[in-house]
Amino acid sequence: METSELLKKVRRIEIKTRGLSNQIFSGEYHSAFKGRGMTFSEVRQYQPGDDIRLIDWNVTARFNEPFVKVFEEERELTVMLVVDVSASKDFGTLKQFKKDLVTELCAVLSFSAIQNNDKIGIIFFSDRIEKFIPPKKGKSHILRIIRELIEFTPQHSRTSISEGLQYLTSAIKKRSIAFVISDFFDNTASTESGFDTALRIANKKHDVVAMRIYDEREATLPNVGLMRLRDAETQETRWVDTSSDSTREEYRRWWLQREQQLQGSFARSGVDVVKIATGESYITPLRTFFKAREQKR
Repeated sequence: METSELLKKVRRIEIKTRGLSNQIFSGEYHSAFKGRGMTFSEVRQYQPGDDIRLIDWNVTARFNEPFVKVFEEERELTVMLVVDVSASKDFGTLKQFKKDLVTELCAVLSFSAIQNNDKIGIIFFSDRIEKFIPPKKGKSHILRIIRELIEFTPQHSRTSISEGLQYLTSAIKKRSIAFVISDFFDNTASTESGFDTALRIANKKHDVVAMRIYDEREATLPNVGLMRLRDAETQETRWVDTSSDSTREEYRRWWLQREQQLQGSFARSGVDVVKIATGESYITPLRTFFKAREQKR
């Protein structure tokens, strides 16, 4: 892509997503996440109504009267974008490709973060770690992230969600809000339990949110006769007779089974999920998610 064309595209995305962040998401992002990180401040004498779980037993024993720990809200959070850049992102049949939707989502989240004085970093992964940009603040840093999202070409085409999660766990020492943005088509997972384990460990250390991108055409096969399909990640091809009722029903069952497996994995790991389709606006799903998180606090 020519430099001038790249800069124009970055500017268009900045104008759109920064405006959405200013007008809609910044306050809701703050309400959803601020206060989740708490740091120890001091101890003071116990007062009626204090939570007994906050009693500092060492200090209480030393002075022979109850003292409680006092915590204060962390004023600065770290937000990590864990982004799937495998070949399946080059797909979309309605409004936009998955990769374009991912770019806009990352930009909205990034602008919302810096408006709340948070750091933002990003991990690009396929079936291995493709690139890591450490968390920083500032508009120039976000514009770099947007440029990379538009221009970056991965070296590998397949997907390993576990690889991205394991890198997040090892590379980011401080607890963060981690948005894992993917279609969650993982063709390298040998067992479902491996993905579950990586997800559970990551969510213990960080606050992991799964942002699941999908295209409606992936859920059902159209009745258009004989089709030649190619897997973007493995390059395998297959002829499919979509006029067959049994073929379309078999595919539908496969999709529903996959949905149930993913939902089970997220539920077992305690991970919140946001589902966003390429053919719909992401404003409503994001606002619904932020409000739900605020109510859980």
